[in-house]
Amino acid sequence: MTFRNIATSQRFVLALSGLTVFFLFSIFFQLDSRLTILENKSIRGNYISKPREIIAASNPKRVIVYNRVPKTGSTSFMGLAYDLCSKNKFNVLHMNISKNSHIMSLPDQGRLVWNISEWDGKKPALYHGHVSFLDFTKFGAHSPLYINIIRQPLDRLVSYYYFLRYGDDYRPHVVRKRQGDTMSFDECIKKGLPKCDPNDVWLQIPFFCGQHPDCWVPGNVWAYEKAKANLQEKYMLVGVTEQMEEFVAVLEATLPSFFKGALKLYQEGTKSHLRKTRKKFTPNAATIERFRNSSVYQLESEFYDFAVRQFQAIKTMALNSDLSDKGQQFFYEKIRPR
Repeated sequence: MTFRNIATSQRFVLALSGLTVFFLFSIFFQLDSRLTILENKSIRGNYISKPREIIAASNPKRVIVYNRVPKTGSTSFMGLAYDLCSKNKFNVLHMNISKNSHIMSLPDQGRLVWNISEWDGKKPALYHGHVSFLDFTKFGAHSPLYINIIRQPLDRLVSYYYFLRYGDDYRPHVVRKRQGDTMSFDECIKKGLPKCDPNDVWLQIPFFCGQHPDCWVPGNVWAYEKAKANLQEKYMLVGVTEQMEEFVAVLEATLPSFFKGALKLYQEGTKSHLRKTRKKFTPNAATIERFRNSSVYQLESEFYDFAVRQFQAIKTMALNSDLSDKGQQFFYEKIRPR
C-alpha cells in the first residue's frame, strides 16, 4: 500500500471515529434531556407535579359511576354529591333505566357505555342509578371509577318492605305500591306469603355480579363468586351503610376533586339522613332464624361480610392518623443513565 493510500485510510478512520463520538454524544444528550423532562414533569421536591393520566384530581375527563343498591342510604349520599358539584366543578347525572329495570339488553348496554364515555361536555362526572354492574371494557371503552354502598342484607330487605307500605320522609306525598297494607314483616314471613319471600334478599350480589341473567338467579354460587371478584377488582371503593361517615371520609381523602368538603357537610349538614322510612319494625327472633337457614341469605350475608372486611382494610390505611400526619408516603427519584 502506498503512503498516499495509508494517509487516506487514516483520515477515513479519524472521520469515522469523530462521527461515532458525535452520535454517541447526541444519544447521551437526548437521553439525558428526556430524563430531565421526565423529572421536571414528575417531581417537585418530594412531591408529584402532574402525572395527568393517573391523578383523578387533575383529570378533566374523570368519570365515576355509582350503581347504587336500593335502600342502602344512597339518597343521603347523593344529597352530598348534589351539594358539592357546583363548588367542586363536576357534573351529577342520573341514569334512569326504563321500567326501573336493573339490567339492559346488550345493545342498550353498548349505547350507555358509548354515551358515558363520549359525552365530554359533561365531564368530570358522577353518574348514579339503580343499575347492576356494567363492564365498560367489554365494549372497548376505558372503565370508569366504580363506587358503591351495601347494607346488612336482612336490614335492607326489611327497610324496603316497610318503605313500599309507608313511604319515607323524603317524598312523603308519593303513594307507594303497597300503601294500605299494614301486615308486619314478621307476620308475612310466618304465613309464608310471596310478598316477603326470603329469596327477595338476593339483590346486592346481582348488583355486583352484573348484567348476565345468571347473576339474578337466587342462590347462584357462580354469581356470588363473580360479585366478589368484581367488588375486589373493578371497584375503587365499596362502603357499608353502617359506616357511612367513614365511607365519605375515605372518598374525600382519595378523590378530593369531587368530594372536598364532603365529611364536614355530612357531619354538620342536613344530608346525613336524608331519607328515612316513615314506619318500620325490627324482625323478631323467629324471622331472623328463618333467614339464617336460607342458603340464599347465607350467600348474601357472606358477601356483605366480605365487603365489610375489604372496607375495613382500606379505611384503616386511608384514615390512619400516623400515616396522614406524615403526608404523602412516596416520591420519585431521578433515573440517570448508566
